[in-house]
Amino acid sequence: MAETMNGLKRTSYCGRLSKENIGKEEVVCGWVQKQRDKGHLIFIDLRDRTGVVQLVFDDGTDREVFEKAASVHSEYVLIAKGMIRQREAINTEISTGEIEMYVSELRILSKAQTPPFEITDKSKVKEELRLKYRYLDLRRKTLQEKMILRHQIAKVTRDYFYENDFLEIETPMLIKSTPEGARDYLVPSRIHHGKFYALPQSPQIYKQLLMLSGFDRYIQLARCFRDEDLRADRQPEFTQVDLEMSFVTQEDIMDMLEGYMRRLYKEVKGIDIPKMPRLTFNEAMERYGSDKPDTRFGMEIINLTEQVKDSSFPVFANAIAEGGSVRCIVAKNAAATLTRKAIDKLTEQAKGIGAKGLAFIRWADEKPNCSFAKFMSEEELTALLNTLGCEQGDVVLIVADKDRVVLPTLGQLRLTLGKQLELIPEGQYNFLWITEFPFFEWDEESQTWLAMHHPFTMPLEECLPYIDSDPGSVRAQAYDMVVNGVELLSGSIRITDYELQQKMFEALGLTDEEIEAKFGFLVDAYKYGAPPHGGAALGLDRIVMTMCGCDSLRDVVAFPKVQNASELMSQCPSPVDQKSLDDLAIAITEMEKEEE
Repeated sequence: MAETMNGLKRTSYCGRLSKENIGKEEVVCGWVQKQRDKGHLIFIDLRDRTGVVQLVFDDGTDREVFEKAASVHSEYVLIAKGMIRQREAINTEISTGEIEMYVSELRILSKAQTPPFEITDKSKVKEELRLKYRYLDLRRKTLQEKMILRHQIAKVTRDYFYENDFLEIETPMLIKSTPEGARDYLVPSRIHHGKFYALPQSPQIYKQLLMLSGFDRYIQLARCFRDEDLRADRQPEFTQVDLEMSFVTQEDIMDMLEGYMRRLYKEVKGIDIPKMPRLTFNEAMERYGSDKPDTRFGMEIINLTEQVKDSSFPVFANAIAEGGSVRCIVAKNAAATLTRKAIDKLTEQAKGIGAKGLAFIRWADEKPNCSFAKFMSEEELTALLNTLGCEQGDVVLIVADKDRVVLPTLGQLRLTLGKQLELIPEGQYNFLWITEFPFFEWDEESQTWLAMHHPFTMPLEECLPYIDSDPGSVRAQAYDMVVNGVELLSGSIRITDYELQQKMFEALGLTDEEIEAKFGFLVDAYKYGAPPHGGAALGLDRIVMTMCGCDSLRDVVAFPKVQNASELMSQCPSPVDQKSLDDLAIAITEMEKEEE
């Protein structure tokens, strides 16, 4: 039977013991990382969230204690009392490597079966198995460090915003379903049959109402939910650092957020973040082909349209004639890596993004190899290479099409080559702001203008006259913060004028009935005096992910979902009993599987 702690109380964490504790009697608790039986000596590495300390037993001490230590296996839970002493052989790999505990009393609090995988950072095991036994996976040092880092970030966040007069206010988790851009998670009502709550995609409407209520500055570490397809930087449930400010301009909000990020990186990482540069949306797309560019390396997009406007190459000529452009990226000293086979793979990637193909110039030998050479004289090719600053060893990748195809295609190829050619420096954080986002985007399928943001975003004042006549030129008072190609936050100044809000709803094609059904309570609130306000939402999970240098949110969330939005450990979602369904007046319809 397991023993109890009665009479023993932990005096220190394993990893916090040091030379200062030598000569003192201490009590530690934890899990057995490793047991080594040398016959007359037994060593146990005991682990808790702070680290590992070595326990020592010899056969000259209490026989019962020695035999108990001999029976211990990995992941047993122990409490041990003993004297801290200098260690003979120093272990430089652990923080307690200069000391050890000579144990006088040992209790086995819980025995453990052999785990399905070794609980060390060096263990090579499939992610599916680790997620199935996530509670064991979370015992690993690297994962525990990430969870502790997440806690530190949350603490600094609250400290910073509290010091800047923000109030932490909770908003509801069961809300009205409103269009936010993704599918809602719906919760059926037991009392109101046929009606549903939605889990919040964000507290957007509520935080605006808090500004109308006079709270002036609001902050919340808010849980949010979106029923959308998952990817590496997306989970169905996530945490936002959600904030809103009254009587402020866009500059005020951006300064507050920039100060927060500087404080966060200084306190948590010991890194000084310089003043963040700014790019408009159009500048970011033109230079990097992305509204969240990774600026840790160059390889910016170059516009060749003017240079090749008289070209007889049909791909270039047709794209320009149809109002498109011809653009490229130059991969310096990449000819050895970017073989013809490698370029073919990049061509397939370009087609997958939407391009019709990929033209190239590969200058590996004395003469460059140009995929469209027969449409260009040697002098024209030389002039083109000179314009691009190309030398032997370089590769030029060219896309010709509408800008909405060309720019994102080259942007993706740029990122692929940045990784493939190892151009991205480790341990560097490049922050920047993206501003002046388009207010509307043209939807080819519906042949209509759609809002790029939620419908409460304020257009730039100089753009207001063009909302009806030229929607494509309207820019928003919206801003994103980006680091290393990851969008950390998005925010905007909100519309507070009742008549302008109605106009924006109409521009989005909403009828009076739809406005009333979806946003009636918010529209009514504007009639009672709304202060100018704006705010933002920062992805807490993404902040942790980028700080840790991880590639997936699953690495920084305690109990994550996998790509099909299920949790492997608890096996949710799962069926519920018939009574629960009857209480909710819900019937499950079996769908016939479609033949493949």
